[in-house]
Amino acid sequence: MSSRNVGVIVGSLRKESYTRKIARAVMALAPPTWSLSFVEIGELPLYNQDLDGDSAPAAWKEFRLRIRALDALLFFTPEYNRGMPAAIKNAIDVGSRPPGQNSWGGKPAGTVSVTPGGLGAMASHHQLRQSLAAVGVAVMPSPEMYLANASTLLGEDGSVTSEKTREQLQRFVSAYIVWVERFPAIVKAGAEAGTGR
Repeated sequence: MSSRNVGVIVGSLRKESYTRKIARAVMALAPPTWSLSFVEIGELPLYNQDLDGDSAPAAWKEFRLRIRALDALLFFTPEYNRGMPAAIKNAIDVGSRPPGQNSWGGKPAGTVSVTPGGLGAMASHHQLRQSLAAVGVAVMPSPEMYLANASTLLGEDGSVTSEKTREQLQRFVSAYIVWVERFPAIVKAGAEAGTGR
């Protein structure tokens, strides 16, 4: 299996959030040849086009370079007021600018939504997918991963205690591996179809 550099973005900024704990559990299931690391978004200044360009904030420049260097992405989002957190939307905006310099485009991704509530953060999940599609991120279409009642799925040490959830996460990771590994061929096939070859 090829090596891959995967960036993990968590929408909840709380240190011990359920979302981050689930992200750690998923990261532990990745192949040993893959390198997964958190891409922190909490300190990114809010996007303001007036500040962009050569004198853009250093945090924006560093973030864009980090995203460009990645082979793939994993997004983990909670849900706030029927939507994704502002931190994720701001990160997407920062990474997609300035015009013509989108750092996200053409990268494969997976999305997971997590909530202590009962609906699996579906509204946040689909809002995130919509924004990622707009910046050219190829989100794995299935399986979709919505984790509800998160507080009942985790032990005090942050590990996943629900056997059913562990199985769901393993299926998700297995599908994600296939999605990322096959992605270059999918892109090539799409390009050739577009040119009539």
